[in-house]
Amino acid sequence: VQLQASGGGLVQAGASLTLSCVYSAYTSGTHATGWFRQAPGKEREFVAAINWGSGSAHYADSVKGRFTISRDTAKDTVYLRMNNLNPEDTAIYVCAEGSVASAFPEMYDAWGQGTQVTVSS
Repeated sequence: VQLQASGGGLVQAGASLTLSCVYSAYTSGTHATGWFRQAPGKEREFVAAINWGSGSAHYADSVKGRFTISRDTAKDTVYLRMNNLNPEDTAIYVCAEGSVASAFPEMYDAWGQGTQVTVSS
């Protein structure tokens, strides 16, 4: 399976962005997608994850209420809608494939390339 993240950019605080994670070469089965982010000088941080079958989602406390993860099974795509962005959200955002939605990166088997999100104050 291959994943490609896109949709990042430079925005002002309070703005919104929607990231996309497109799957290719995927064979069907129970799976989940997670979004993680890494800011300069900081460790990788869990953002959100979704189980494709049930649609159940999990969020980090830092983004709960502002970010929404969703999936489009017809397009093999997962979206991360980010509202009310603040400078602390600045990071490279990466999507990953696993068998169950989890906040732990070791639960994911495949990782896509990241997309940069920069939020100015």
